Amino acid sequence: MILYPKVYLNSAKDITIDFLKKHNLKGLILDVDNTLIDYYKNMPNGIEEWINKLKENNIKLYILSNTNKKEKVENVSKKLNIDYINFAKKPLKSGFLKVKEKMGLNNENIGVVGDQIMTDVIGANRCKMFSILVKPIDKKDIPLTMIKRPLENLIIKSYLKKKSKEE
Repeated sequence: MILYPKVYLNSAKDITIDFLKKHNLKGLILDVDNTLIDYYKNMPNGIEEWINKLKENNIKLYILSNTNKKEKVENVSKKLNIDYINFAKKPLKSGFLKVKEKMGLNNENIGVVGDQIMTDVIGANRCKMFSILVKPIDKKDIPLTMIKRPLENLIIKSYLKKKSKEE
């Protein structure tokens, strides 16, 4: 189903090298808001180390964010030394496909990491990329996202129920 992620994790930091090898992922497209930083632009402990570990293992990384606040994305980009596209208009395919070209990878070798179903998961699934939904870093969200969260929580509940039946 286009609304369901391939995997649902507590944090982006839960994506290990073994996980990437198991799923044949050679690159990750990363969301920013509530995935790499919180509402107040704080980066949780361990994100930089996690990114460095991925780079050491030749995992290609790219930031794809819907925010129109270029400076915010640019600051994260500089801190982590990862290229970015902001105002990506996810879940439209164009941003995902631009990043795919820049990475030089096939769709099935790219994981998309984000905290929202309506943008990150749907966009990844539409592009036949590996969708990885993570729990938001913080409860505080921008107003538009706050409006979508109750619906997304219902979808997650349904997804988890389906997953537990499969196990």
